[in-house]
Amino acid sequence: MIRRFPEKDANQMNRNQRELGEVRAFPGRRVPGPGSRHSQAAFTLIEVMVVVGIIAIMSTVVLLSLTGNTEKAQRTRAQQDVQTLVSALQLYKLDNYSYPSTQQGLEALVSRPSGEPAAPNWKPYVQKLPNDPWNRPYQYLNPGSRGEFDVYSLGADGKPGGTGEGEDIGNW
Repeated sequence: MIRRFPEKDANQMNRNQRELGEVRAFPGRRVPGPGSRHSQAAFTLIEVMVVVGIIAIMSTVVLLSLTGNTEKAQRTRAQQDVQTLVSALQLYKLDNYSYPSTQQGLEALVSRPSGEPAAPNWKPYVQKLPNDPWNRPYQYLNPGSRGEFDVYSLGADGKPGGTGEGEDIGNW
């Protein structure tokens, strides 16, 4: 029930309300009026939607830029792994006078190889053979087709040769 005030009291009340920046719709209940410090306390639905849209656009841009960096990081990791294996093979040759054969493979860096060429001064050269960034073993050829020996990854496509992301990564 709305309580009616006489005009004289209502005008006086309006002046007081303007000074306080509030309107009393019901006795004892205060409602922010125009110009009060509480009249702008909430965001509109449109403002919230604009902010959500901006966040969505920014997150899309970040995700797209990170995707390219992931591929580059995988290639870089493969190149570093190949270089580590090449260094271990060079140490193997210094100790044992020759590189392991293709049949002995890269496992000769982890455990004593059997067969020829013999490894009279063998020791572990790596603790564990890494897989390439695409979770496949690195390839080894002795003699190599591109050098004295080849250590390489088949790239993202897992097939010999290739271009772009599928290109082989090796010690050549």
